[in-house]
Amino acid sequence: MKNTDTIPYVSVIVSTYNQPEWLQKALWGFEQQLEKNFEIVIADDGSREETKKLIDSFKEKSSLKITHVWQEDHGFQKTKILNKAIVASKGEYLIFTDGDCIPRNDLVSTHLGLSRPGCFLSAGYFKLSMNISKQITKSDIETQRCFNAKWLLKHGLKKTFKINKLTSYGLKEDILNTFTPTSATWDGNNASGWRKDVLTVNGFDERMQYGGEDREMGERLMNYGIKPQQIRYSTVTLHLDHERSYVTKEMFVKNKAIRKVTKQEKRVWTKHGIVKSTNPVSLPKEEILKN
Repeated sequence: MKNTDTIPYVSVIVSTYNQPEWLQKALWGFEQQLEKNFEIVIADDGSREETKKLIDSFKEKSSLKITHVWQEDHGFQKTKILNKAIVASKGEYLIFTDGDCIPRNDLVSTHLGLSRPGCFLSAGYFKLSMNISKQITKSDIETQRCFNAKWLLKHGLKKTFKINKLTSYGLKEDILNTFTPTSATWDGNNASGWRKDVLTVNGFDERMQYGGEDREMGERLMNYGIKPQQIRYSTVTLHLDHERSYVTKEMFVKNKAIRKVTKQEKRVWTKHGIVKSTNPVSLPKEEILKN
């Protein structure tokens, strides 16, 4: 029986949009987590009834603590639903991931173990083909064999350097995290930070559409003095394949322009975030949570 009185220390915010088959696999992954003191807040950008039925079924049968935050489908508005999910969350520490990504069983425990004041964490994913994505079963997730490099190679994976994301532990993990040429950024999948820091910069800029939409908040966090920490070889999710028919060139152009201003003016606050205000100083934490 669930203990609904316990306030979770960690909130995992999972974004989704009309991918119930993939979301189910992601939730199976969260059922295997080594760390148990967390809640899941599903940030649903307008999915149809099928997704709601899946979530309701999980809430009835699973030990997971799940909150479903939904908004009407008016095109790609991921940043808007993420802000609503942040307000609905209860944890002091926030982990963000996507509903098309299966978390390894150490995802929550690793983020929690590596969390430090004044930092946010940037982890990674391992992208799969559609063929392998379809093959993964509940049993494969429960046993964690779908994270095994040999299992993936046997099921059609092409061997590349990126397979090190699945095979790195200890010293190898530390070396690759230190010397990877990839910058530590706030990405939509597998990033985490402190709730108080996310609220201080007013969450995500809701003008942002697909294409670096999550990174802009990370850039404001860095402007505020929060340091990014690279952990892409410390914990990983399996990114399941899917189409992105909603993506347009205009989205990238618009996002790039917003991010340019954020960097040039070293902006910390956005008036297009959780609170629709230009003045962060006059707004206490209680007022932020009411909006």
